[in-house]
Amino acid sequence: MPEADLSILNRVYEIILNRKENYDENSYVCKLLNHRKGMNKILEKVGEESIETILAVRNEDHKEIVSESSDLIFHLLVLLAANNVTLDEIAAELSARHEKMKRD
Repeated sequence: MPEADLSILNRVYEIILNRKENYDENSYVCKLLNHRKGMNKILEKVGEESIETILAVRNEDHKEIVSESSDLIFHLLVLLAANNVTLDEIAAELSARHEKMKRD
């Protein structure tokens, strides 16, 4: 299996940021970001997708693990964008933790 291009995460995140700034009534992201429940709707979706990912793992269903993990990551990206957390910040935190682990 060829190695995936992880830049897709940046591209999806940029689309989410664009939807955050430019409302489109047909956009699922816009509907999430502007839902009457506010942040609670996004939190519900992250929770739902987390549970579905856990169940896929429990069922040892590789295809479902990939599918549900993709849903979870997507909704996590929406949550990050809604809270003005950048992928650069996440990458910096992971890098710092990696460096600390190498020293320990």
